[in-house]
Amino acid sequence: MKFRSKGAAVLGLALSSALMLGACTSGQDPETTPEPGTSDSATMQTSESAPTETGGTTGCLQDVGITETTDGQVSFTAGPGNWSGYNSVTSATYSTYNSVIANQMFSGFVYFGTDGTICEDKDFGSLEVVSEDPLQVKYTISDAAVWSDGTPVTINDFLLDYTAQNPEWLVPGYANGKDEKAEPLFDHVSNSFAADAPEGPEGEVGAKEFTVTFANKNPDYKLIVTAPLPAHVAAKQSGLEPDALAKAILDRDAETVKKVAKFWNTGWAYNPGELPDLAQTPSSGRYILKEGGWQADTALTLVANDKYWGKPAGMKNMIFRFIDDAQMAQALQNGDVQVISPQATVDTVAQLKNIGESVKVDTNQTLTWEHIDFNFRDTNEFSDAKGGLALREAFALCVPRQSIVDSLIKPINPDAVVMNARERFPFQDDYADVVKASYDGRYDAVDIEAAKAKIAESGVATPVNVRIGYRAGNQRRAETVAAIQASCKDAGFNVTDNSSADFFEKDLVNGDYEVALFAWAGSGQIASGQNIYSTGLPQNYGEYSNKDVDAAWKTLAGSLDKTVQEEQVKVIEKLLWDTLYGLPIYAHPGVVAYDSRVENVRPTSGQDGVSWNGSQWVVK
Repeated sequence: MKFRSKGAAVLGLALSSALMLGACTSGQDPETTPEPGTSDSATMQTSESAPTETGGTTGCLQDVGITETTDGQVSFTAGPGNWSGYNSVTSATYSTYNSVIANQMFSGFVYFGTDGTICEDKDFGSLEVVSEDPLQVKYTISDAAVWSDGTPVTINDFLLDYTAQNPEWLVPGYANGKDEKAEPLFDHVSNSFAADAPEGPEGEVGAKEFTVTFANKNPDYKLIVTAPLPAHVAAKQSGLEPDALAKAILDRDAETVKKVAKFWNTGWAYNPGELPDLAQTPSSGRYILKEGGWQADTALTLVANDKYWGKPAGMKNMIFRFIDDAQMAQALQNGDVQVISPQATVDTVAQLKNIGESVKVDTNQTLTWEHIDFNFRDTNEFSDAKGGLALREAFALCVPRQSIVDSLIKPINPDAVVMNARERFPFQDDYADVVKASYDGRYDAVDIEAAKAKIAESGVATPVNVRIGYRAGNQRRAETVAAIQASCKDAGFNVTDNSSADFFEKDLVNGDYEVALFAWAGSGQIASGQNIYSTGLPQNYGEYSNKDVDAAWKTLAGSLDKTVQEEQVKVIEKLLWDTLYGLPIYAHPGVVAYDSRVENVRPTSGQDGVSWNGSQWVVK
């Protein structure tokens, strides 16, 4: 998963550009922290929803009656970050700001719904499990699917995507990823496609069908094959014929394939305001770049793709403006933008509601969740080598979770509740069942006397010094720490605010804290939590270790059976409560505000943000 951040490069924000990483990195986290897996967020299971007319679920795109594109424009801001490249999956271009634009320009087999559902894009094509042992999936691209220059979308495009994520057979001496001196030729932010499906797409050059054989029964297999870049453009810009490039990949002709690496890495990245020949940037989505439509540090304009084969875009032009969070509300009021999703704070929501009836304001819970985690290293007071479970229980008994939610979250979202699970969210259908099976409510209310008794049981002398670490500059987290300080002082804990600007880069990784305060930002993944809670895995920062948890995750991550997955989630949640890995606190509130004349705006709990269905927005 990933550290969810606003205004920073983060992982797993768009299926067209992410969702392929085996682990996540931190962003400039003013609000959250990422989970493991293919995204920077909390691990999520898809929820069950009623079917729609198109065979999806209520969290997926709905038929809103658009039959033709309306003249005019709709404008949105994802924040201040400038757009920097058509290829949004290089280390230099992988950001929130690029991802929201890529979502409008590229389509693939799946996308994120509003509630953690992984939706299938039937307009693009279909995927079918043809074998479970080994896991083998057949992908069929719609015969009508074409790039905006008329070139058919085929296996060739997915072959290049696989190759860009697979350094092993392209780099001399790069043996099983062990040669530190060898640099991968492609600057891709992920290797998930190649790691999960070592042989890559199997099929004929130029075909509309291909098969992928996965190395394991990965329950998140739908998220591995993502929306590709146009292989025919990369080939032509590198002096190759498109079919020759595809054949070279199938034949493992590394010398030929290497020729496209330079263009793939840098040819689709641009200086601010300088668009290339638009023949180099075709779209497989409902929007394409508009000639002359990029004003550096101001806005990027997309125009409806008249070659798109499915339902058309709602508005002819979609404008992405680059605006700071602090300026978004005023920009909306002035009419500079028509849809915003700023960081949710009490002051921001009040400011938006004060604008009046010309603006609609929606608040919701998101798939991002706040939590505190204990440090299990042997030198730490909360480790099993020292105060152990008893001391962790003592701290949990004095953390005022309910008052934190009441004072910091409910003023934004009145429906907010204290979270009592990690792998499910309060607004998901099976949340109550998971909590009932795993948690008995023992830490719901503050109990200072019980906390004192647990400290005595631990044998640790008071006061017990506890540094709570988080990224500096987050007022909501500062207030959370202050609330914990005030409550836990009476129990015998000396809590200090140990925030730092480089918390994610240094303190969290090095274990320089007793308690870590951050958030995971979720998606629709099923098994990403394995990377957080299993022994020795990269995002298990506190070095927690429990063989039963490891076994349960191994079972879950190796099964395609939903019943097995649901059973193991309950097992995992109970073990994490019984051993007290840490405390979940709340799902982050989200806020979306938009001009009341804009129709079809659908706030989402997912990581793509409110512009996930921007192609359906219509201004009346």
